[in-house]
Amino acid sequence: MRRPRAQRPYAGPVPRPLVVKVTAGADAPERCSQAFTVAATAVAAGVPVSLWLTGESAWFALPGRAAEFELPHAAPLPDLLAAVLANGTVTLCTQCAARRGIAEGDVLPGVRIAGAAAFVAEATAPDAQALVY
Repeated sequence: MRRPRAQRPYAGPVPRPLVVKVTAGADAPERCSQAFTVAATAVAAGVPVSLWLTGESAWFALPGRAAEFELPHAAPLPDLLAAVLANGTVTLCTQCAARRGIAEGDVLPGVRIAGAAAFVAEATAPDAQALVY
């Protein structure tokens, strides 16, 4: 009798890059938490992850802001963000930063600021999967 093979958490022999764009913050906490949870879960599974902070989620690029976020029965946002920062990339949208008066020297270590051209390049890379929350 053959033993069943262990299933991988992703399809294919090599995980596809995942680009997660989160547009929500405290204004839509469930959507925000879902995006961070998916990104952190993918990183834990060995998937290359790029998390984009846009709209109201731009505030989470600043030190201490993720700790202010609360959602019952959800993983703490600082932990999710730290997981992605440690093993993936986190990008703050250039225009979103400018509209909020956020400069490069203001953001958490490891967060980069980049614009739409960088997002399009990542989202359209071969085999990339883009999700927008």
